[in-house]
Amino acid sequence: MGISLEELQLAARNHGMPLEALRYPVTPAGLHYLLIHYDIPAVDAETWRLDVRGRATLTLSIEELRARPAAELAATMECAGNGRALLDPRPVSQPWLAEAVGTARWRGTPLRGLLEEAGVPAGTVDVVFRGLDVGIEGDEPPQPYARALRVDDALRDEVILAYEMNGAPLPPQHGFPLRLVVPGWYGMTNVKWLAEIELVREPFAGFQNRRAYLFRRTEDDAGTPVDRMQPRALMVPPGVPDFFTRRRFVARGPCTLEGRAWSGLAPVTAVEVSADGGGGVTKQVIPNATMQTVVLDVEDSDANGLFNNATYIYTVPSTGTYFCQALIRLTDGQLAKATWPDGSGVGIGIHTSNIDGTWFQWNKWMWMSGVGGGRLSYDYTRIAQFTAADQVRLYAFSDVGGTWDINKAQMQIFRIA
Repeated sequence: MGISLEELQLAARNHGMPLEALRYPVTPAGLHYLLIHYDIPAVDAETWRLDVRGRATLTLSIEELRARPAAELAATMECAGNGRALLDPRPVSQPWLAEAVGTARWRGTPLRGLLEEAGVPAGTVDVVFRGLDVGIEGDEPPQPYARALRVDDALRDEVILAYEMNGAPLPPQHGFPLRLVVPGWYGMTNVKWLAEIELVREPFAGFQNRRAYLFRRTEDDAGTPVDRMQPRALMVPPGVPDFFTRRRFVARGPCTLEGRAWSGLAPVTAVEVSADGGGGVTKQVIPNATMQTVVLDVEDSDANGLFNNATYIYTVPSTGTYFCQALIRLTDGQLAKATWPDGSGVGIGIHTSNIDGTWFQWNKWMWMSGVGGGRLSYDYTRIAQFTAADQVRLYAFSDVGGTWDINKAQMQIFRIA
């Protein structure tokens, strides 16, 4: 399906970050990715006010917010729809390739202090953030852009109301005069042109929480909310590009590869790079990272090249919140045809056991149709509560055939709270 005129209109209004800008540790404001759902509102900073509605209502000007305790942080922000245009079938919306990301230095006042000053009513479930931008979504009436955070997430120390970006007042397109910044969460969470914050006792039922930004596997799937950014890496394209196709041309000889990796789930400890379709992998370890990785030996496949697998069992040392990631790397072979949901594919996942030994399965199937060499690895990530002595089992399997045998599996797991 080709790109429609409506999608081109969106692409003209919104832009990604040129990949060569990955060279900057802090993305210049004009190169930072940009998504504007509706229109940029005209805001008079002199008359603008923020209402915070808790047990009491606070009404604050931008100068009063600037006079409050300040915090400054660098945060990477990525659109939840990044890569949408590469999917098949492709969801019809802003046609992002891979560039919908940027890192900025934000300065503002911590949200927690404002919520505590307004008073958090007993039984509060969500904190709703409403912007000044208004639009229409499908069959729903005009409404301001609004998103909600669970109250525990809104009270995290790193969440701020930002009035500066990269040392200057917010540009109009980035939310002047005030926006929400929630480090580690996808971009739609970070409401721009903020006008109202409301603490509510029921889960927020607005469009952006109830119908948008849900991960669905089928049309009938109710969906899982999209929140924290998944691990991801991008590379500065080497060489020089052809103007129209963007195909790269690299001179013979040594070539420096550089890029950046990020995750809203846990620290990124290493990045693997292959220059020959997976035959040779170079691992770049990132200093000062804390994640531990267990690499598993993969059992030999049977005579038909089917179902080669790997398993590892981890015993949880203490009760708490853990980050878990399962990853498999596949051999790069000939054309593989496997379709969903006929049962053929490549899968990875994590099992946990409860007190009576019953295994609960979290898994993720991969399916390919007419995919050739170059699909190297797949991962499945989960944040979960575990009790001391729980067992977590990583498993990886392939029943496509020898073409897509697994040649590496690993699990990353550690306590984050």
